[in-house]
Amino acid sequence: MTTTSPTTPELSPPSRQTYLDAGYTVRSWLLTKDHKRIAILYLISITLFFFVGGAAAVLFRLDLMTPEGDLVRSETYNKLFTVHGIVMIFFFLIPSIPAVMGNFILPMMIGAPDLAFPKLNLLSWYLFMTGGIFAVAAIVLGGVDTGWTFYTPYSSTYSNTNVMLTAVGAFIAGFSSILTGLNFIVTTHTMRCPGMYWSRLPLFVWSMYATAIVMVLGTPVLAMALLLVAVERGFRIGIFDPALGGDPILFQHLFWFYSHPAVYIMVLPAFGVMSELVPAFSRKRIFGYNFIAYSSLAIAVLGFLVWGHHMFVSGQSVYAGAVFSMLSFMIAVPSAIKVFNWTATLYKGHISYDTPMLFALGFIGLFTVGGLTGLFLATLAVNVHVHDTYFVVAHFHYIMVGGAVMAYMGGLHYWWPKMTGRMYAEGWARLSALIIFLGFNLTFFPQFILGYQGMPRRYHFYVPEFQVLNVMSSAGASILGIGYLIPLVYLLWSLRYGPVASANPWGATGLEWQTPSPPPTENFLETPVVTADPYDYPSETYAEPEPGASSPGPRADLAGV
Repeated sequence: MTTTSPTTPELSPPSRQTYLDAGYTVRSWLLTKDHKRIAILYLISITLFFFVGGAAAVLFRLDLMTPEGDLVRSETYNKLFTVHGIVMIFFFLIPSIPAVMGNFILPMMIGAPDLAFPKLNLLSWYLFMTGGIFAVAAIVLGGVDTGWTFYTPYSSTYSNTNVMLTAVGAFIAGFSSILTGLNFIVTTHTMRCPGMYWSRLPLFVWSMYATAIVMVLGTPVLAMALLLVAVERGFRIGIFDPALGGDPILFQHLFWFYSHPAVYIMVLPAFGVMSELVPAFSRKRIFGYNFIAYSSLAIAVLGFLVWGHHMFVSGQSVYAGAVFSMLSFMIAVPSAIKVFNWTATLYKGHISYDTPMLFALGFIGLFTVGGLTGLFLATLAVNVHVHDTYFVVAHFHYIMVGGAVMAYMGGLHYWWPKMTGRMYAEGWARLSALIIFLGFNLTFFPQFILGYQGMPRRYHFYVPEFQVLNVMSSAGASILGIGYLIPLVYLLWSLRYGPVASANPWGATGLEWQTPSPPPTENFLETPVVTADPYDYPSETYAEPEPGASSPGPRADLAGV
């Protein structure tokens, strides 16, 4: 744990031109090499995909309000949950925090003017959009019904839907992910400002670095698996289909070798956001800096060793199952270290309940539930009982939505003033955080009970005794949908009518808060020099909120920036 004085490089003078003023034409945005503008392009793109995936979820949840599935046909139901899974995972969750906040904040956090490869960064957005267009085309042309897992031989042989179009979309989007990860790794190694040693890196940067390693090493495996599906489907070469001499279990190994680490591509950046929010709104130095930083790397490494726990009922060796079970328990340790350290940071902190902090507190509770239920799934006997049931759906969403999306929302509200130069309506923001928390729990907690009682996932019909819990879940999904629509309105409103944000409205430490809001094109008018560690919130720098203010006043040394 670090013990030295605050990180307080020279403050930049007010900027005459922000990155938003660098050009107003469509061309200036579509050909930009500024990491901040590219982050905004990602923000707009993934928001659109989020509502596409969300609309699919609302439709099939409405359909599940009755045991007979009266709203849509079974074929349509299969396509709806497939669209929801593919769009949400490949086109929202995976790029959300890395591509938006990582792109915007990471260079500023290390005092760099941009990412190492600006052109490659822009190319990654174009690849992402190209993949997204293929996916949307697949939906418009009739949809796909394989589930987001593309399990063979159904996907390679029997499905008559747009499997290849969707797979090509995911394949291309994967290269976007690889290029982004490569850019983050090289930037972190080579572009840190003077004094920004590895031991002084913000924990968000550590998380993004660990995420980037998983992106670069894991994503090519999924690309290869999808390519092999295409080869078998197109040329009838037996790879996965037993009728052609192939092995369907091979696909599951390849798919989960990527897709379990992909869970950490989605949640490791969320850990990084949490490590910024908790100390900022507790006005307290983060507890156990080194443990949090190294646990991110441990998760990145262990994440590649646990894919077999998705295959306990596939017929794999009992001994292999035991090993994967043990490794799955092991990966809970670094995750628990983070939760413990965030909680210890809260202890005796000067906590302010601004919107980012509300999302952060929601994250801690929901992620803990998701993590603990993951231990049940790592247990061989329990896993067999609840395999492919709604218990798995609930666990997955407590990690991905309760964890990753809550952190994304928290980070978005935290850095929104920096990104736009405007504050949002705090009252509405707090209300939306509360609605999302309540709606989420009403949606997914009943699914734990449904799964434990034996309701399989992805079934269009179910027995009548499951209806009450399904209606509760569907009602929660509607509330959750409203909770997500409210921020869309007040954040857009803030762009024109929101109060002008100061450089550091939260009184936070970190280099990104020591440049104007919104930042100049080059981030800093002078290269900052870091003289001490991050997260130094000693009690003497705490300032009580001004009357009527919604957040603590800025630190004395940052006031007036």
